[in-house]
Amino acid sequence: MGSPRSRPEDPWLPRYRLEGNPTRGEFHLHIEACDLSDDAEYECQVGRSETGPELVSPRVILSILVPPKTLQLTPEAGSTVTWVAGQEYVVSCVSGDAKPAPDITFLQSGQIISDITTDVNEGSQEKLFITEATARVTPQSSDNGQLLVCEGSSPALDIPIKVSFTMNVLFPPGPPVIEWPGLEEGHVRAGQSLELLCMARGGNPPATLQWLKNGQPMSTAWGTEHTQAVARSLLVMVIRPEDHGVRLSCEAHNSVSEEIQERGVTLQVTFPPSAVTILGSASQSENKNVTLSCITKSSRPRVLLRWWLGWRQLLPTEETVMDGLHGGHISMSNLTFLVRREDNGLTLTCEAFSEAFAKETFKKSLTLNVRYPAQKLWIEGPPQGRPLRAGTRVKLVCLAIGGNPDPSLTWFKDARTVTEPRLPQEPRRVQLGNLEKSGSTFSRELVLVTGPSDNQAKFTCKAGQLSASTQLVVQFPPTNLTILANASALRPGDALNLTCVSISSNPPVNLSWDKEGEKLEGVISPLRSAPFKGSAAARSILLRMSSGDHGHRVTCRAHSVQLRETVSAFYRLNVLYPPEFLGEQVLVVTAVEQGQALLPVLVSANPAPEAFNWTFRGYRLSPAGGPRHRILAGGALQLWNVTRADDGFYQLHCQNSEGTAEALVRLDVHYAPTIRVLQDPTEVNIGGSADIVCTADANPILPEMFSWERLGEEEEDQSLDDMEKISKGSTGHLRIHNAKLAQAGAYQCIVDNGVAPPAEGWSDLLSDVHRTHIPPSGIHSSLLTIANVSAAQDYALFTCTATNPLGSDHTNIQLVSISRPDPPSGLKVVSVTPYSVGLEWKPGFDGGLPQRFQIRYEALETPGFLYMDVLPPQATTFTLTGLQPSTRYKIWLLASNALGDSGIADKGAQISITTSALDQPSGEPDYQLPTEQPAESSELPLMPVLFAVGGLLLLSNASCVGGFLWQRRLRRLAEGISEKTEAESEEGPIRNEYEESQWTTDLDNQSSTVSTTDVEPYYHSMKDFNPQLPPTLEEVSYPRGFTGLEEENMAFPGHLYDEVERLYAPSGAWGPLYDKVHMDPCDLHWSEDKYEDPRGIYDQVAGDLNPMEPDSLHFELGGHLV
Repeated sequence: MGSPRSRPEDPWLPRYRLEGNPTRGEFHLHIEACDLSDDAEYECQVGRSETGPELVSPRVILSILVPPKTLQLTPEAGSTVTWVAGQEYVVSCVSGDAKPAPDITFLQSGQIISDITTDVNEGSQEKLFITEATARVTPQSSDNGQLLVCEGSSPALDIPIKVSFTMNVLFPPGPPVIEWPGLEEGHVRAGQSLELLCMARGGNPPATLQWLKNGQPMSTAWGTEHTQAVARSLLVMVIRPEDHGVRLSCEAHNSVSEEIQERGVTLQVTFPPSAVTILGSASQSENKNVTLSCITKSSRPRVLLRWWLGWRQLLPTEETVMDGLHGGHISMSNLTFLVRREDNGLTLTCEAFSEAFAKETFKKSLTLNVRYPAQKLWIEGPPQGRPLRAGTRVKLVCLAIGGNPDPSLTWFKDARTVTEPRLPQEPRRVQLGNLEKSGSTFSRELVLVTGPSDNQAKFTCKAGQLSASTQLVVQFPPTNLTILANASALRPGDALNLTCVSISSNPPVNLSWDKEGEKLEGVISPLRSAPFKGSAAARSILLRMSSGDHGHRVTCRAHSVQLRETVSAFYRLNVLYPPEFLGEQVLVVTAVEQGQALLPVLVSANPAPEAFNWTFRGYRLSPAGGPRHRILAGGALQLWNVTRADDGFYQLHCQNSEGTAEALVRLDVHYAPTIRVLQDPTEVNIGGSADIVCTADANPILPEMFSWERLGEEEEDQSLDDMEKISKGSTGHLRIHNAKLAQAGAYQCIVDNGVAPPAEGWSDLLSDVHRTHIPPSGIHSSLLTIANVSAAQDYALFTCTATNPLGSDHTNIQLVSISRPDPPSGLKVVSVTPYSVGLEWKPGFDGGLPQRFQIRYEALETPGFLYMDVLPPQATTFTLTGLQPSTRYKIWLLASNALGDSGIADKGAQISITTSALDQPSGEPDYQLPTEQPAESSELPLMPVLFAVGGLLLLSNASCVGGFLWQRRLRRLAEGISEKTEAESEEGPIRNEYEESQWTTDLDNQSSTVSTTDVEPYYHSMKDFNPQLPPTLEEVSYPRGFTGLEEENMAFPGHLYDEVERLYAPSGAWGPLYDKVHMDPCDLHWSEDKYEDPRGIYDQVAGDLNPMEPDSLHFELGGHLV
């Protein structure tokens, strides 16, 4: 047929190729991987020969099929679509590009939907098509949970493609059904537990169930079984009578229900009577009619009533039926019958019955009580007329036979019912027993302890109309013994008439009087009738009162011979009298200095003393107490930190409304001895006689309180056998006869009066030999005396050198002077408040010892000084507190050290201030008082002052420091002093710097080795030396004008306890130290203007006084050369 005109194997058509057997004329066109571009018309051109012009051209159309790849469903495929049954919905389904256009079919629950609309549109490319189909769907309840499917088919598909969604069809449930448990619907019985089941089938969502009672909701609980689409609700209720006629209904609905579906049932309740009641009393006397009524509560249906007495049926007199509650009926039956004694105790029953309650019986029973009296009544007890002693226990028994009810045996005493005491604290004189029953016999005991009221009393026992009585005879002592007085307020000398009355006794008693055991005679009155059928007696006495009778008891005794018993009563005498001190009153009280003292008070008074006022040396002690005293509740005076200044007579003034009394109590203060005078040295010629005199201040002064010792190393040196010891009062003598050189040396005076510590002093016995001598002990001594010591020239280092052929040795001794401190200066006010004042000052020279400051102040127009210590001691500023507003004060500043105080300077150490008022602001004072002398007034003539000072110093030196003589000292004392001074010399000379000295003088310093004084300073060991600073000085009142004395006028050296601006003179030197307060003997009250604050009188302790005199200081503190 020739060759084909074209070659499919051409390079531009790689997917096309020819297949077949050309020899056989087979030319097939094979196209690989066909696509839409291959969709066309194809021709196979065949010529009859290669050169022939004719062609054979059969045509073939190649149609390319393109299947749809997707279907788009609306609503969305794969979802669950909720529809309501019966409503129409539109569903659309669109295919993807395809060729040819696919066919779309809808299936609802597996059934083809016929009502569809299809549209074919061009696809996204040429020759492709899209099919869109729409269906109208009306779902039914059977479609719930089924699929709605869109199915697309095409020649290009072997299997149609499908998409679908699940239909959730909402539809209402079916009507509810109530399952009744019995045969007759609605019939129930009260008390029954009714269970009703309500079911509703179908419905999406499942049904909601609710129970209603007469239209009111009861229960809203239900359950659902989704597999069976069933809703269930169980109602459980206990039927009550009031539920009769109630309609119970069950409602079912869901969210798509157009109306609520309901099923109901009406209850027909059968209920018995809830109670049977018998009205009327079942107690009646024998042979009388009893009328009773039996009434039932409401029941349905009605019940019948019948009566039973024991096992005997009684016929009712009347029956009635009435309408009751809840549709029920009330039944009532009346009964009247005659009761007899034998009916007593039988059971009377009302029975209610009905065929509806065949298995139940309803009844009410009463016990018939037929009353009848007792048959006999009597009393058993002691025989009548036999006397019984008061306090005898008596038992009375009342007995009765028969009776209904049991006879209530009642005891009466003289027509009054007998009862037991109600209060437990009352004595149980009466015990009333309970009613006892034995068979038909009844008894009740009355046990009583006889008393006066039981005498001739009639005891009666009653049981209904029956009664029995008995009478007791009781003997008793006086029921009451009373003493009558003609006066209540008695005073010494008054006459008192007392009458003793025995109120009642059986038999009569004998009366007698005595006072504190002393028998008294009286006047007897005739007997009289008394209560409880007894006798009354009386007896009187007349007494004359004295203070000693106060508190005594006058006793009246009533004695019964027959009863052998006595009753007593007493009258305590209340005698008013002024205070009287008892014979046991202590008049002398002994105390130890710095200890405590109690001045007791033994006073008798009626009424009790109103006040105890103590005075000492004319000054009244504050009743409120003070720093060192207080008045105790009983009037006793207690003192502490007692000093020797407190020794003396204390006057006690005791007072009550009846008068006053006074007593003197002496306080004897014992204090340790102090050596006042010890002559040192004592010079004696060989073979002559001399007395070493030791005078002490002590209390008590004992005959043997002086003892003497000789200081020396060897025992034979200490013997005092050849010396005479003499004690006269406060002075002791060591008398040496025919003095020998061996007796020269140091002698110690020891004074011990039993109050610690003993006093000790030393004195040297010197012979008329040279100044330097060798004592038997081998100790060499030398004394250097410096007269008119000058601070500028003599306060230096002295060297003592001892030389013999073998060599020499020396020791250094420092002369140091100390004194009392100078007064401070420049006292001024820095601040003032209503209650305080700030002070500032410049300290003066401290005297070579640590000093402290003390403030003394007084409120003007107020007697007495107050003291305040400055803390810390070295401070130069201080705030004085405890002041009163708007008050003027005078203030002094004192300085003190171990040697004493500075005294009060005229200027620079005192000031007057006035505290500010409460409304005045605190701060700086509104004025400034001058505290220092103005410049122009301080320029005094210098020369007269120097001459005056020099004269005084010269007189003082001549009288106090004539010369000091060294005698033999113990080796151990000398060695100790030497070691101490050598140690000081190695440290270098001690520099004494004094700005001023009260001993400075223009006289030449004269030194000698001869003693020019009769007094040598005592030597004390530095080991135990501890100088005490004087403590706070307390205020003491003195007579006006007594502010100080000159030493030249004193009878003996200054007192060891001298204070600033006060000196204690020996007894009789100047008269009393305290002004007496003169009181009118008729004046029983203390006048305010006579009262002075006595706090200062007892605020003085032993340390307040100067601890030592200049002569008693240690040699290193006394300014002397050793």
